[in-house]
Amino acid sequence: MGGFFGCASKLECNKELFYGTDYLSHLGTKRGGLATVNQGGFHRAIHSLENAYFRSKFESDIDKLPGKMGIGVISDTDSQPIMIHSHLGKFAVVTIGKIANIEELTQKAFSQNVHFAETSQGDINPTELVAILISQKGSFKEGILNAQTKIKGSCSMLVLTDSGIFVARDRLGRTPIIIGKREDAFAASSESSAFSNLGFETEYYVGPNEIILMKPEGIEQVQPQGEELQICSFLWVYYGYPASSYEGINTEKVRYNCGAALAKRETKKADLVAGIPDSGIGHAIGFANHSKIPYMRPYVKYTPTWPRSFMPQNQEMRDLVARMKLIPVKEIIQGKRIIFCDDSVVRGTQLKDHTKILYEYGAKEVHMRIACPCLIYPCEFLNFSTSRSTLDLAGRKAIYEIEGIENSDLTDYARDGSQKHTAMVNKIIGRLKLDSLKYQKIEDLIEAIGLPKKRLCTHCWDGSSHF
Repeated sequence: MGGFFGCASKLECNKELFYGTDYLSHLGTKRGGLATVNQGGFHRAIHSLENAYFRSKFESDIDKLPGKMGIGVISDTDSQPIMIHSHLGKFAVVTIGKIANIEELTQKAFSQNVHFAETSQGDINPTELVAILISQKGSFKEGILNAQTKIKGSCSMLVLTDSGIFVARDRLGRTPIIIGKREDAFAASSESSAFSNLGFETEYYVGPNEIILMKPEGIEQVQPQGEELQICSFLWVYYGYPASSYEGINTEKVRYNCGAALAKRETKKADLVAGIPDSGIGHAIGFANHSKIPYMRPYVKYTPTWPRSFMPQNQEMRDLVARMKLIPVKEIIQGKRIIFCDDSVVRGTQLKDHTKILYEYGAKEVHMRIACPCLIYPCEFLNFSTSRSTLDLAGRKAIYEIEGIENSDLTDYARDGSQKHTAMVNKIIGRLKLDSLKYQKIEDLIEAIGLPKKRLCTHCWDGSSHF
């Protein structure tokens, strides 16, 4: 997914930039980068995060990045920030999102004799493409709007200039940007959780297609927000940080709401409720609080020497890391009927391993409850699960087994309670060897978040939402 952090301060901001960006490490898997500007010009550092954590890679760079304004990024794929010399002056840019029509925009740039210097996994670096689109116009505002108009998918960005930082949210607001304030500085972040320990208070939620110019002295609206919002619902379900709020709605509270909604529809008897660490814990607490079934930890997480499970690029290694990080507690598992909560089932491989271990340790019954509907449509708008083919999704694999073809009408499969939906879930139950499996109803998820459906992107569950 990726995330970014920017700071404009009356004092040196390199330490705020370092820690603010580090707080976003849960969002990205491949690259990290920082850039600052002062009277001596622009300064930049970029490192791979594939074999080490952000702090260990960038700690030695802090004093080499002087300046009162700076931007940082955690990226899934491409090297950022990109530094550009143009008729607008020198600037640096970081982006998050997914440019679905990158090939089309690249070919058009080639036809205009534009060349690219940076690469991303052998392809065009999408952030450099954004920088080129910005440079095509006569001002930073016009250039950013040019990029947002031409990009299909989503692209939020921070643009660092020697006079301020342009903060621009993607056209439909699929990714959030929050402005924080303290006495001597302003900050912009993908996650409001990056603010608290740095002394910032949430000041403003940037709207879809809005552009804010952030300076040490204050913030100025350059482009008003658009009326249409399609923020990603999965932020609250899974990849948002529990301490963060988006559109003024706290993530952890939504996860409690999701768990409570599942508990309201529960029909099975159980001895305990548990969450797959860490992503299922909030949902499980909400379930336990509503159902009055005790919350317990049959799995505990061991993290000191293990990386995040989605960091290794090899899927087999990711599964191994996820399995090795969770240690079962036999005394809690043996002879028990367990309701397990998790955020989602994507491939189902890790969940199958966890379930197998529970039975090996003597669980009497294992009932899985998922905080969102079944994922059957790959994300078109963010760099989330892009490495997985359609049939890697547990739901789509089950549909293929039922239909015998890949391209079928998925409408009934997405509708909870239909015969096709039930058949799909039963296929997944058989593969994961569970006693039962229930997904959240989409209307319950929407209610748990608290925004109208038209202001949420629910594409991965029901195929709705648009470019």
